Amino acid sequence: MTAHQTRPLKSQNLGPDGAGAEDGAALLDAVEAHHRRFNVFPSEAAYVAVVLWDAHAHLMDCFEATPRLAFLSPEPASGKTRALEIVETLVPRPLVTVDISQSALFRSVSDGDQRPTVLFDEIDTVFGAAAGGNEELRGLINAGYRRTGGVIRAVREGDSHVVQKFPVYAALAMGGLGDLPDTIMSRSVVVRMRRRAPNEKVEPFRQRINEPEGHALRDRLAAWADTVRERIEGAWPELPDGVTDRPADVWEPLLAVADAAGGHWPARARAACLELVNAAKANDKGSVGIRLLADLRDIFYGAERLTSATIIERLTGLDDAPWADLDGRPLNTRSLSRMLGEYVTATNQPIRPRNIKIGTAVAKGYYADDLADAWSRYCQSVPEKSATAATAATAQVRALFPVAEPVAVADSDPPSTTPALADLTTVG
Repeated sequence: MTAHQTRPLKSQNLGPDGAGAEDGAALLDAVEAHHRRFNVFPSEAAYVAVVLWDAHAHLMDCFEATPRLAFLSPEPASGKTRALEIVETLVPRPLVTVDISQSALFRSVSDGDQRPTVLFDEIDTVFGAAAGGNEELRGLINAGYRRTGGVIRAVREGDSHVVQKFPVYAALAMGGLGDLPDTIMSRSVVVRMRRRAPNEKVEPFRQRINEPEGHALRDRLAAWADTVRERIEGAWPELPDGVTDRPADVWEPLLAVADAAGGHWPARARAACLELVNAAKANDKGSVGIRLLADLRDIFYGAERLTSATIIERLTGLDDAPWADLDGRPLNTRSLSRMLGEYVTATNQPIRPRNIKIGTAVAKGYYADDLADAWSRYCQSVPEKSATAATAATAQVRALFPVAEPVAVADSDPPSTTPALADLTTVG
């Protein structure tokens, strides 16, 4: 724990007292029950995360960051809009939109006293494949994740302009198809919505009847938040093992709310944190470059080197990979070299294809030693079973090239008449 982490938040129930203080755990139970009447979420962890997010929106100034909440699905009619409708009844000053410009959004959230909770539906129309990027809006959403975040604008004062920073810190929940840009996904609690199965029943949401029920819970959340604000502000909730960096930033506010509520919420919150963080890691294939590194590690599988031709053949043969249709054309040796050249070896040199001499023939290819440092930095660790198999494969490869007969590396490119080579470094 660092020097400034001096106020760990203790779990505590706020039972009724003379002033009629709210029991935080019972209140969050009631909010969860409200969601369950109208929403079918994919897991218990999702219910926990959404309830804690609802409550955290009433305590924004207690936290250094506010996690984004993303309801995403592969198909329409999966309950995303209904989820946002129920959240709308529970959070302070909801601002519902399906289309807002960057300038309109920053002006909406720049008033700290009347800061809204932004509920952005159909966000795939903003960041989807056909949407054209919307980099300014993405930058604003990312800046508003931090309490210190802001956007800089030139403002007219009389006959001149002055530079002014506008605060943009605000809670944001989103609903959309597919995925969001990586920078937003990494700042979000992601709920992967699905269409309801025939046996999954919910009540119909009738705004005139059910919205006031949500508002009653919203008012209770606001009142409870005022009773725990001083204890939550500046607190450092204990994080589950392995939750660090950006996931820790995302979950700290939610865990702080759970600890303040007490009861079963601290334990449920940490279980939900681990489940959803691990699910996000499993779904995160990273950038195209990181995906390339991970797939290369798989196809090398302990081999010391592979020719570029063999690498291309194996990459484009992966059914679940993008390499056979990368921006309308398959990956080739030139684009492979360009992409790998963005990464460096352990000696801080760009990864480049090298000439590999086998017998009298020479071909371009890559050595595992050149890729090893990038693999260790950008790819998830290999499970123990796979690592053992890879070690065994490496031993088999080494047997192909005894120490007494080292593999030579050519000094120059092979002549154009060199026939295609079978890769002698592969196993099996």
